[in-house]
This record gives sequence, structure tokens and C-alpha cells, in this order.
Amino acid sequence: MKAWVLYGADDIRFEEVDKPQPAENEVIVAVRAAGICGSDIPRIYQTGAHVHPLIPGHEFSGQVAAAGKTVSKVWENQRVGIFPLIPCRNCVACRTQHYELCRSYSYLGSRRDGGFAEYVSVPAWNLIALPDNVTYEQAAMMEPMAVAVHAMRSALTGAVDRAKSIAVCGLGTIGMLLVLFLREAGYENIYVLGNKEFQRSMAAAIGVEPGHIYHGDPGSACEWLFAQTDGVGVDVFLECVGKNETISDAIRCTAPNGVVQLVGNPASDLLFDQNTYWKILRNQLTVKGSWNSSFTHSEEDDWQYVLDRLRRGCIQPQQCITHRLALGALEKGFRIMRDKTEAYMKVMQTDA
Repeated sequence: MKAWVLYGADDIRFEEVDKPQPAENEVIVAVRAAGICGSDIPRIYQTGAHVHPLIPGHEFSGQVAAAGKTVSKVWENQRVGIFPLIPCRNCVACRTQHYELCRSYSYLGSRRDGGFAEYVSVPAWNLIALPDNVTYEQAAMMEPMAVAVHAMRSALTGAVDRAKSIAVCGLGTIGMLLVLFLREAGYENIYVLGNKEFQRSMAAAIGVEPGHIYHGDPGSACEWLFAQTDGVGVDVFLECVGKNETISDAIRCTAPNGVVQLVGNPASDLLFDQNTYWKILRNQLTVKGSWNSSFTHSEEDDWQYVLDRLRRGCIQPQQCITHRLALGALEKGFRIMRDKTEAYMKVMQTDA
């Protein structure tokens, strides 16, 4: 089969490799769509992966083409989405079904072969069956969608108050999906802050009020938010960037007793100055972290939440797809995201 194989930092090759064979509890998925995550770019070009050679790609969907001997026949030819984290199932987090917090996990696309290939071996436990009206492209976006839902549910725990004011800072894929899910959940008082006009235009296209989209200099974002909220700040601030400046802004712009939800992967070491720390204390802020998503095979997990919205047509994540490429042309997508030569949001490999 054909696959993109990472041999080390800045050494990725499109080549012929052996088709995987399933272990007894695994299936072989014929990949139909695969999204490039922002985390794939430094993995490919800067840091490398945990092991080499490795096929990257953790946002993908497809159809079951073969199954190991202990896998239920119900999965034969099934269209599937894939939860990419493979938990140990034994640690303290796994014993309480917080699999996203597993202390000894594996991961498709970073610790074992992933979806930038024609076929990939996946534990049957990690599969989620797709209804006929959910496309492969939509299913390939279930992973970032579930990450967004996990952050939203973390930030908005407790009694539902749709009058809350909410800021979303960082309008990449996760930030934009957060806006989509917040709107679907009935929250209307949403303020968005992105540093690219392309992102701001997309926010307007999905229904954010023009007056709730910040267009100014990044250094004046807090003043703008205070002006929109009568000097109080927002009740919830979802920070999807991971930089000192935006995290400090989040703490500064959140109202007393508010919630700062940290979602963005850190771009570098992060340091709080004394004044920022004081604001956490004196405004009694709750600062929370969010990583990955819940996948427990129950109706309450993040993936079922996402699938329910896709099934009912409440969410259209394909609005975020800006580039569609064949598998052999996927390096073009890697380079667009690395070099930022074109405006992009979700770059998708698809044959669907």
C-alpha cells in the first residue's frame, strides 16, 4: 500500500509499504478521509515522533476491510470513525474510565502507525460506527470536534446559563468548532478573537454577530472586550492559542468568579507575571486545562455527543475544510500549514 512514512524530523516520504495485518483484537480500516492536525506539522518537520519509522495522522475515518479473530462480525464492512488514543485500561485513570488521562497510552499517528495511508490497523475498542448520513469527511473531523466539546463541557459545567458571556480566543480548527458547538448549544453572547481576517470572515459566515468579532490590534483585545461587557469582562474565556500574551489576556478579561479554560497547545514555556497571578487570586478565577476527549462507549461521552449532532444535522464541520487533497498530494498540505503560504483551516485528504 501507499503511505506517508516519517523517518525523522523533516524526513517524510511517500512510498510503498507492507499492508498491515490485524492482531486478534484489531481491524484493518481502509482510510477514506484524513485531516491534518496542527500538531502534525511540528512532529513532521521539527521534533519527529516517539518512534521511527512512523505513519502520522490521527484524524481519520474509513471502512473496515478485515478483522482479527476475536473481533465481532458486526464490524465487517462497517463505516467507522476512530478514537486515536489507545489506553492501557489498567492505570488509575483508566479504572475510572477517564481514558483520555491514561498514564501509559499509545496513540495512532504519533506512537504507532496512523491514518496518512491507504490502510491502518486499529483496535476494535477504538471504533465508533457511523450512520449512513454522516460522511467520511465529517467523521474524520470527529476527533477535533470531540476535543472542542470536551473543552466546552469542562468550561460550562453546572447549571446551564445561556446568558453567559463567552470569549473564544484563537480561531483555528478547534476554536472555530468551539464556536459552532457553543452556538448549537444555544449560547449567543459569544465574542471571538482571531488574528487572521480569513478566520474572522469565517466566524461571520457561521453566524457570529459582526459586532462580536474583534478586528483590532491584538494588544487592544482586552479593552475591546471590556467595552463589550460594560467593563466587567466575560464569564468564560476559552483560550485556544497557548501563548503567554493570550493566556494573560484571558485572565485579565475574565469577570470575577469566572472560568478560564486553557485549550491551546503551548507554543513555548509559559510564565505568569505577578500582576496576572494576582488577578487569578483577587478575582477568584477558576483556571482549568483541557486535553483530548472522553470516549467510554457510553451515551454521555464526547464522541457520542458529537455523533448525535452530526446524525441530526445540527453541526456542519465541513464548513471548516478549506483544502481537499489526494493521498499522494498530502505533502502540499503539510507545507501550506508549515509555511502559511495560503489561508487555511482544515486540510483534508479524501477520496470520499
